[in-house]
Amino acid sequence: MPSGIKMAVKTLTDVTDYRVLVEFVTPLLLDEVSRAGEGIGLDPYDLDDALEDLFCSKEDLQRMVDTLARKKNIILQGPPGVGKTFASRRLAYALIGFKAEEQVEMVQFHQSYSYEDFVQGWRPTREGGFSLRYGVFYEFCNAARENSAASYVFIIDEVNRGNLSKIFGELLMLLEADKRGDGFSIPLTYSDSGERFSVPENVHVIGLMNTADRSLALVDYALRRRFTFFDLRPQVGSSRFREFLSGLVEEDVADYLINRICSLNERIRDDTVNLGQGYEIGHSFFCPQDTEEELDMDWYRSVVEFEIAPLLREYWFDDLDRAEEEIAALVE
Repeated sequence: MPSGIKMAVKTLTDVTDYRVLVEFVTPLLLDEVSRAGEGIGLDPYDLDDALEDLFCSKEDLQRMVDTLARKKNIILQGPPGVGKTFASRRLAYALIGFKAEEQVEMVQFHQSYSYEDFVQGWRPTREGGFSLRYGVFYEFCNAARENSAASYVFIIDEVNRGNLSKIFGELLMLLEADKRGDGFSIPLTYSDSGERFSVPENVHVIGLMNTADRSLALVDYALRRRFTFFDLRPQVGSSRFREFLSGLVEEDVADYLINRICSLNERIRDDTVNLGQGYEIGHSFFCPQDTEEELDMDWYRSVVEFEIAPLLREYWFDDLDRAEEEIAALVE
C-alpha cells in the first residue's frame, strides 16, 4: 500500500444467524418481487393462467417459456387455425409474469414492409423535406432498455411474409442471444455519426409462421439459425378441446365435428404430394368468440361452408373435384 494513505479498519462484529436471512428475509424479498406488478395494478400471470382455453400441455408451454427466456427468439409455426396469435400473447405474459400489455408489441410483416418501418429511415415531412424516423422495433428496444429489470416481448405475425434480410438488416446479428447489450452495439444504416444501437438483453422475439401459405419462400437460413421453432398442431381430437366443446354444444354435435375434422386432417396428412401435415385444419375455426349464439349443426355447417370450404378449394386448386368431395364429406 502506498505510504501516506490511511484506511479505516473495522472488525466484523457478531451478526444475526444467517438462517434468519434464509428463513425470514429472503421470502419477504421474493414476495416483493412477485408483487412488483401489483403496485401498478397488475395481477400475477402464470402458466395456469396461460393454459386457460389454450389446448396444449403444461409441459409443452413450460418448454416454450424456458426456451424463449434462454434463446430470446422463437417461432411458433403451424397450419391455419391452430391459435398461433392467441398462444403468442399468453406465452409473452407467462414469461413476463404479469399481463403487462405495455411490455408487449405486435406487428405483421408483409411484402411491402421494410427496414425503414422496422428500424429507421428517412421519411417525407408535411413541409416537403425529409426527417429521420425510428421504426417500431427501434422504439420498442429503447423502451425495454429504460426498464432493464422487466422482460419485453415483440411479436411478429406472418414473419415469413416479409423480405427478412431487407427488414432486419444488420439486426440479424444483434438478435443473437449472445450478442445482446451495449457491448455489441453497432452503427445503423441511417445513424448519425457516432450513434450506435444494440438489442437489449430483456427483449424477446416471437415470430408466427403459417405453414400452409404457398406464396411464401423458405425462411432465410440466417434468421432460422437465430430462432428456435415450435410446431403448433391442431387439437381437434384432444381431450381438452372436447372438454371445451362440452360446455358449448350438444354431445352429438361435438362427436360429429371432431370425427369429421379429424378424418379430414388425416387425409390431408396422407396427401404428401400436394399437402401434408402443415396444411391441416386447426381447432380455432370452432372456437367461437360469441358464446351467446346457438351452437348447433347449423353453426357447424356455416363454419364449413364459409371458412373451411374456401380453404380446401385453395388447397386442391388443381383438383377441384377432390376439394368438393372433401367438403361434402364434412357435412353429409
